[in-house]
Amino acid sequence: MLPSLWEAVTGKPVVDRDFAPDVALIWGWKDELPGRKLVCAGKHLGGRASFVSLELLPVLYALTGRDGRPEDFRDEELSPVERDIAEALLVSGPTSSAELPSLAGHERKRVSSAAVRLQRLLVVTAAGRQEHEQGWPSIVFDILPRRYGDRLETLPDPDDARSTLAETILRSAGEVSAADVAAIIGGTRKQAAAALERLAAEGRARGRDAGEYLLWTL
Repeated sequence: MLPSLWEAVTGKPVVDRDFAPDVALIWGWKDELPGRKLVCAGKHLGGRASFVSLELLPVLYALTGRDGRPEDFRDEELSPVERDIAEALLVSGPTSSAELPSLAGHERKRVSSAAVRLQRLLVVTAAGRQEHEQGWPSIVFDILPRRYGDRLETLPDPDDARSTLAETILRSAGEVSAADVAAIIGGTRKQAAAALERLAAEGRARGRDAGEYLLWTL
């Protein structure tokens, strides 16, 4: 449904390990771009690694219902592990995934799983990487609204935000269902359908009956 950085660079829809220079280039960008705050990066959309433009970040964040303060995760229903991770990052600042378990006081596997959900909730985001003398580099995590606070000072109405995101996805995919939109940005199918119906009412999309459900096109 969403644009692929790999396809934009190589013209190929599927990652091909034989294209080693392209793999290395994109692999570097996934850490370099968020490290320089040029994009917001993490498993923010559907639990998959993705980039979110800084222009769309406040639109996506508006769906959380939170106000954009670094500590606004305290208004979210979090597990004890998730809350300990968020509180630890709030106090410590950007921290690598290698250091986070000891900092939060939980076993590595539980921290890794909790960090994924915190990214989906837009509580935690990637902030570059930390190199090690041996082994793979570690992802550095930070509190998302602290890292991009200047972008979250003014947040749109959630219904307006959902319509904007639905239109963005539709322009990329060409045709979507309400389930497609909900799978990417979260929320219910009913909310996604309402956003698409709003676009249709404004002349920015049109629906067609696909039998058991509606499909939406530009």
